[in-house]
Amino acid sequence: MRFVPNTKKNQNKMPSKSKKFYDSNPKSKELKKKYDTKYHSTEERKKYRAFLNKKNRDAGTYGNGDGLDYDHAERKFIKKERNRAKK
Repeated sequence: MRFVPNTKKNQNKMPSKSKKFYDSNPKSKELKKKYDTKYHSTEERKKYRAFLNKKNRDAGTYGNGDGLDYDHAERKFIKKERNRAKK
C-alpha cells in the first residue's frame, strides 16, 4: 500500500516568499534547480542520505508513512515537521 500524505492541512497555507520569487522569476528558478541538482549529487550528500535511510531501515520506519525523521543532533526519531522546522 502506498502512503498518501494528508494534503488538507496544507490547503490554507500561504506560499513562502521564496516560492513567490521563483514563480515570478523562471530564470532564477532554473539556476536554482541546476545548483540543487549539482549539490545533491555530491558524494557527501549521497553518503548522508544513505546514512539517514539506514537509520530508518534499522528502526523499521523506512517507507511506512509514520512521518518520523532521524535527527542526528538529538540522535532519535522525531516528527518530520519538528525536525525540518529546526533547520
